[in-house]
Amino acid sequence: MIPKELFAKIRRIEIRTKGLVNNVFGGEYNSAFKGRGISFSEVRPYQVGDDIRSIDWNVTARTGDAYVKIFEEEREQTVVLLVDISGSGDFASRHKFKREIAAEICAILGFSAIKNNDKVGLVLFSDEAELFVPPKSGRRHVLRLIRDLFAHEPSSAGTDIGHALEFVLHMLRRRSIVLIVSDFFDEGYERPLRLVSRKHDTVAIHLQDAREHALPAMGLVDLTDPETGRTRAIDTGSRRVRRAFEARARALRERTQRNLSRAGVDRVSVICGEDYIEPLVRFFRHRASAA
Repeated sequence: MIPKELFAKIRRIEIRTKGLVNNVFGGEYNSAFKGRGISFSEVRPYQVGDDIRSIDWNVTARTGDAYVKIFEEEREQTVVLLVDISGSGDFASRHKFKREIAAEICAILGFSAIKNNDKVGLVLFSDEAELFVPPKSGRRHVLRLIRDLFAHEPSSAGTDIGHALEFVLHMLRRRSIVLIVSDFFDEGYERPLRLVSRKHDTVAIHLQDAREHALPAMGLVDLTDPETGRTRAIDTGSRRVRRAFEARARALRERTQRNLSRAGVDRVSVICGEDYIEPLVRFFRHRASAA
């Protein structure tokens, strides 16, 4: 039984998301993620201007009239949402935790997928693959995924992106769309990322919070790592300390960008607390134009 508060939240997200999909995202998604290929559909009588290379000579010989083959794009695809639910997702300097933003983005992607008759699956991971929901289509299925995104209680606070990618490699037999939603606070995942990217159409939704880029001058504060539980006293009043923090944060972002780029993975940067619709739409339009 879904608690009333959670049910109400899911319902609000569904209403808002479906509006965005119908008015903004449906066409962008369809253009950005092409079908698997071209397949034969039917034949029709030859018309002036048709490419003679498309003539079906068997049907033409059998009927005595010229017929051409009609092909269409194989549209149905499989989309897998690979979502980081480690401890760092429970951080917010503004209104919503990173994990909430991830759930809302996944809702948009899920409803966009089923609008285009694609199947959607879900993998929730920390330092292990905690939940796998096999790909299916339909509104009820997407609502189930949204519920899991909000309701699942992680069994671990750690992060192991490499392990999650290896799980995907073993689970997905056919080429799919893999959307990784994470803050990428991890390392050592470069090889499995390359392997997944070679086999699947892979996109990274890189979640960031502005407070993770820079510290305000607030004097002596205790900072706790949500994934290890370790607490450390930091003098944020020190300019040297703030600069060192900013340098480490910048190095992590640059390393993440470098890892994704080397693996051939497209990246969408989302700053939590800011509008995430515009960067998603901009990315999909750019991807469609480059196709």
